[in-house]
Amino acid sequence: MVSVLGLVLLGVAFLAHTFVAAVMTRFLRLRLNTQWGMVLYAVVLIPFALLALTLVTGQLVPIELGQMGVLGLLVGMPLALGFTIDVLYMPSPDEYSVPDTR
Repeated sequence: MVSVLGLVLLGVAFLAHTFVAAVMTRFLRLRLNTQWGMVLYAVVLIPFALLALTLVTGQLVPIELGQMGVLGLLVGMPLALGFTIDVLYMPSPDEYSVPDTR
């Protein structure tokens, strides 16, 4: 049986993962100037960071979801939602002036 505390902890973990994905996506959009760098970063590094965060905080969520449920709910959905939030709702990186360090 699922408890209210378990659902609250799952929701907090989901929001934290979404926040991490959105911040990492914002960082990549501000710092990288290439399209392939953005794709590689979004497809490899962000899911790896979310997976590591899931392994670290996975013991806090007392709900059994199975392997695919955990990957879908704590890696896949936050990745898609964080990327969507950053791309659709945040200002374009062209509006910011980033100092050139070359």
